Amino acid sequence: MRLDRAMSIDAPKDALLSRTRASYLIRLCAVSVNGIFQTDTAFKVNSGDEIIVYLPIKAETSVKLESIPLDIIFEDEDVIVINKSAGMVVHPAIGNQSGTLVNALLAHTKGGLSQMGGGERPGIVHRIDKDTSGLLVCAKSDLAFVGLAEQFKDHSVEREYEALVYGWPTYNNPRLLGLTGFSSEPANVMKISTQLDRHRTHRKKRAVVKVGGRHAVTRIKVIEHYGNPPAVSRVTCWLDTGRTHQIRVHLAYIGHGLIGDQVYGSRQLSPGKFSCSITEKTIMEFPRQALHARVLGFVHPVKRSKMRFEAQVPSDMKQLLLNLSGSASSNAHACDNNEIFLQ
Repeated sequence: MRLDRAMSIDAPKDALLSRTRASYLIRLCAVSVNGIFQTDTAFKVNSGDEIIVYLPIKAETSVKLESIPLDIIFEDEDVIVINKSAGMVVHPAIGNQSGTLVNALLAHTKGGLSQMGGGERPGIVHRIDKDTSGLLVCAKSDLAFVGLAEQFKDHSVEREYEALVYGWPTYNNPRLLGLTGFSSEPANVMKISTQLDRHRTHRKKRAVVKVGGRHAVTRIKVIEHYGNPPAVSRVTCWLDTGRTHQIRVHLAYIGHGLIGDQVYGSRQLSPGKFSCSITEKTIMEFPRQALHARVLGFVHPVKRSKMRFEAQVPSDMKQLLLNLSGSASSNAHACDNNEIFLQ
């Protein structure tokens, strides 16, 4: 049997030694088999082998507790679901040591977050960007941390985003169908499947690459488009994977960047597509990427019950949608399954 699998099966339940955590400890050179340290998770072990696991002491967090208002959607003794506001960083890092979600959560829970994520990231099992609003779940207990981490690793967590993009992406557009990794699916769903890696020259950016990187899959569907001809679209995005900046990179890759995205988005909007110049100004000056994590679904890591949460778009995106819909010649149009692309 593989070493990581044997450890997860045979370890006492109170050790919370999931296969994910076992793999981490093996790579950390913290596991010996018959007195020899192993770093290969696939190392084969047999009946009678002695496996010793050296569990690292959990680091105590040095993050300050800060009383910051939170929009708490759900909370029990194991997990807490937050509707994060745009502009809030998830956890402390260089340049952001205070005012983060972790600072606020530690104050709210009186330090009661799982430390398995590390001293700077207590309770954090996944993240959303600073300027993206919406739902994320954090772990209060170690058992919850392990269970949630497993679900994110096997991509069983339901994550749905709402976004506003430039242009009108269509499932049968010849230009898009010619892009590597782009395909259409039933019900006008578009699938983008590529490799993502660090940008070659801009180290804080991610980019689609042909070789290497990590596999990333995003699905999108247009809900509504605005302008005459269409200049802005409201889309739903589903994540199969959760790579850094995934949605932002994929939308830019197909030529329909997020409105307000200072890093990946386009700032080009042809004049005259909206009757009201204020609408065009509102679009061009939107201060953040128009991206909201609207739906989050997972299995409770301790109680094993299915949970699904939804948070409507915040006021800034809502106002932008009202401006788009209210512009006299905006031609706001809900998309159906029979629409075709006319070049």
